[in-house]
Amino acid sequence: MAGIKALVGLSFTGAIGLTFLMLGCVLEDYRKYWPLFVLIFYAISPIPHFIATRVSDDSDAASSACRELAYFFTTGIVVSAFGFPIILARVEVIKWGACGLVLAGNTVIFLTILGFFIVFGRGDDFSWEQW
Repeated sequence: MAGIKALVGLSFTGAIGLTFLMLGCVLEDYRKYWPLFVLIFYAISPIPHFIATRVSDDSDAASSACRELAYFFTTGIVVSAFGFPIILARVEVIKWGACGLVLAGNTVIFLTILGFFIVFGRGDDFSWEQW
C-alpha cells in the first residue's frame, strides 16, 4: 500500500511540473511551442539508466564503468534540458518569464524522476517492474 501512495504522490508532483511547463507556453500566447521540446529530454533521461541496469552485473558491490557512463549521459541530458530554455530566452525566441517557468517545471519533473528511481529502484518485493 505504501508503494501505491508513493506512486500517487509522484504522479501529482509530475503533474505540477508539467503545469509549470504549460504555463511557460501560455506566457508565449500559444504561438510559440518551443518550450515543449524539453519533453524530449524528460523521455530520454531514464534510458541510460535502463541500459546500464540491463547490461551491468549486479553481483559486484563496487561501481561499474557502465553505470558510471550511464550517470554521465544522464547528467548531460539533464544539463541540456536546463540549458535549452536559457538559450531560447537568450536569443529572444521565448520570454524570460517563460524560461523561468520552464526551468521550474524542469526542476520538479527531474526531482520526480529521481524520486521514482529512489522509491521503486530498491530490490524489495515491490518494484517499478510490476507496472
